Amino acid sequence: MSIRDDLRHKLKEAMKASDRRTADVIRMIDTKVTERRTQADFAGEVDDALYQEVIAAYRKSLEKARGEYARGGERASEALAQLDWEIEFCEQYLPEKLTDDEIRSAVRAAIERTGADNSKMAGRVVGAVMKAHKGQAEAGRVKAIVAEELGD
Repeated sequence: MSIRDDLRHKLKEAMKASDRRTADVIRMIDTKVTERRTQADFAGEVDDALYQEVIAAYRKSLEKARGEYARGGERASEALAQLDWEIEFCEQYLPEKLTDDEIRSAVRAAIERTGADNSKMAGRVVGAVMKAHKGQAEAGRVKAIVAEELGD
């Protein structure tokens, strides 16, 4: 079942059960997909890859908002709980994150493929890893491992 179909099914179930929280997050994801699809430079299909890209961006914005609410103290505890729930909901549609060992292995393979031998070529290596493992690794973590491997 595609992500789109699964979300549609879950939306119907949430509406039947009067689960507003689930319905709201699914509607937000659908809105973000529609915004992306209607952009002038969009030239692709509405498929699982697009949904994963949109959900990953939405999750990232939720995590940023979570950081801001965390500074709000006890007054923000209800909002934090909601954000945590939405982040967890989004996680089920995203690929598993790579471990540091898996990232290191991918970095070493990319260094070999690109022929990188110094820190000036780090961008190429990071780009190759991020492209090959889209959505599975955070760029900051990949950059740190690339710097270690290239001796920077």
